[in-house]
Amino acid sequence: MPLDQKYFQRLIESSPDIIVAVDKHGIVNYYNEGARTSLGYSSQEIIGENCTRIYPSIEEARRVMQALRESTDAGRIAGFETEFRNKAGELIPVMISGALIYDAEGHEVGTIGFARDIRRLRHAQQLATAGEIAVSLAHEINNPLESITNNIELLSQCLETRLTESEKIVENERLNSIRNSIARVQAIVHRLDEMTRKGEYETRDYLAGKRMADLAPREDGKGQTRPDDAPHLTEESPLRGMSVLVLDDDSAVVNSLADLLRAEKCIVHCATRPSAAFGILRNVKLDAVISDVVMPEMDGYDFYLKVKEEMPQLPVILMTAYYYDKDHILKRSRLRGLEGALFKKPVNPGMLRAMLTQLRQKAAQEKAQAKAASAAAKAAAASAPAATPTPKPTPQS
Repeated sequence: MPLDQKYFQRLIESSPDIIVAVDKHGIVNYYNEGARTSLGYSSQEIIGENCTRIYPSIEEARRVMQALRESTDAGRIAGFETEFRNKAGELIPVMISGALIYDAEGHEVGTIGFARDIRRLRHAQQLATAGEIAVSLAHEINNPLESITNNIELLSQCLETRLTESEKIVENERLNSIRNSIARVQAIVHRLDEMTRKGEYETRDYLAGKRMADLAPREDGKGQTRPDDAPHLTEESPLRGMSVLVLDDDSAVVNSLADLLRAEKCIVHCATRPSAAFGILRNVKLDAVISDVVMPEMDGYDFYLKVKEEMPQLPVILMTAYYYDKDHILKRSRLRGLEGALFKKPVNPGMLRAMLTQLRQKAAQEKAQAKAASAAAKAAAASAPAATPTPKPTPQS
């Protein structure tokens, strides 16, 4: 059964989209409920008025009409972006699908347009773009911060042996100022990451009529490291003689981390690609591996699995410059037995030192337990009575 005209009229009237029809002179002759809700004008205020009333300018209204008349699709357009001005004077970005209307003789008698408010869409696009920027920014900033942090600690150690107590106070204040600045940069990047993942694109004024993203760190202090968290090394390092492989595709990170570990009296081997790392792994006795997560050739998860396949007992520590582990590399690695993870660069040198110390102590305990078990087995075997040979049966004559 064909649907009547009143049914179609009710469908159009109840549509949430802005639907406006005008005659060939640009006078509005149809204005639906969706238009009233979005633009704030009642039907009585708009019908009979020129359509330029809902455009920000005559030029913009003409631009839309020009697009319709120059369309190669028989006077139809789709996805055409423009702006409307609502009753409160606010500009609303919209996307129009419209068509020229012709009479039975083929003469143009007007137009009809279906417009959708795309503010939410643009907001979502802004958040998506900000999210991509946040991921990239974290990686590109945190890698240099890793190198800076490591070199600050090396400088701190050097000053400890070369300055008087009064000079140390002054220089430590300067170093702490640098650490605080690093912490602030971390907090800003963390704020951007947090804002995009929560879907809260916040802005604030910076000039009259101008806005900027509000990336000021929040009071919770996430991502910050207090100056007194810096390690204070003793002359006798618990890591002395520990053989460690450092793998990262950023040579500045590799070099600074290697220098920091060498200051701890570690034996350090370096690689910037997983293939080079495996060349070292197969030819050098190692106590631990510190690896980046995002690398060429393979990611940290695949690298970890391959190491575990070839050397099940070798501890692997993963670190990343990203705040958001979108591929769940760290989580999946942990489920497969990952020893530990340094989630965020710059890595706190004290935390790294504590983790390596813990791994070394665990390996020493396991070695001692294996040695004790072996000794106990040998002692038990030595004290066991000799087995009595079973007499052979006498053959029957």
